[in-house]
Amino acid sequence: MSITVERREHLLLIGLDRVDKRNSFTTDMLAELAAAYGELERDPDAWVGVLFAHGDHFTAGLDLAQVAPHLGDGLTFAKGSVDPWGIAGPARTKPVVAAAQGWCLTLGIELLLASDVRIAAEGTRFAQIEIQRGIYPFGGATVRLPQAAGWGNAMRWLLTGDEFDAAEAYRIGLVQEVVPAGQQVDRAIELASRIAAQAPLGVRATLASARAALDDPTAALSRLAADLHPLLTSADAAEGVQSFIERRKAVFTGK
Repeated sequence: MSITVERREHLLLIGLDRVDKRNSFTTDMLAELAAAYGELERDPDAWVGVLFAHGDHFTAGLDLAQVAPHLGDGLTFAKGSVDPWGIAGPARTKPVVAAAQGWCLTLGIELLLASDVRIAAEGTRFAQIEIQRGIYPFGGATVRLPQAAGWGNAMRWLLTGDEFDAAEAYRIGLVQEVVPAGQQVDRAIELASRIAAQAPLGVRATLASARAALDDPTAALSRLAADLHPLLTSADAAEGVQSFIERRKAVFTGK
């Protein structure tokens, strides 16, 4: 197995673990990661995912020698799995906080872009080098990097394949924080725990509304009142009000 999965209270920690190959992805590893995302989606007690990498590097990208023969057919995942890049199949409904270090290449950047909050260690090196290999990014970077970084910032890196550092990743919005090397996973867990302390139904509704707004802001705005109603009648909403009255920390159950 090249993916580790660990439940820690309401978090599901998902680790890339092909350290001897800089966590480069084989077809089996792609399938294992999708299965782990499916587990996050199905487990009612897993409210937030944390994506990280074992070893010195996040990922060197695809193991092209092994994966290239399969690219023409497209990457598909087994029933019950969830595409970690969010391109096809059922959409992920729970937030993921990602932590990167070392090399973060190609589909590694796209994994970050498909997550919701991203942390990078100082010294992380990024590059979207597909264009230097005669192809182009096909894991979502052409769509999501312009959204996150703006057109010019995205094209600067997508059209050259040049390497950039964590400070630049922070400047353009690819990552939200840069922390000392070795602290990236702890910080991701800390932020994921903060998210998991909130009302899960509200977190998922917020995520869904924000994603819908990327595609169609007008439609997303039109859904606000309708999507609020089930939250107002939830046990967590009642708990939120009661905790406010009693001046205590709310204890949410996801119901």
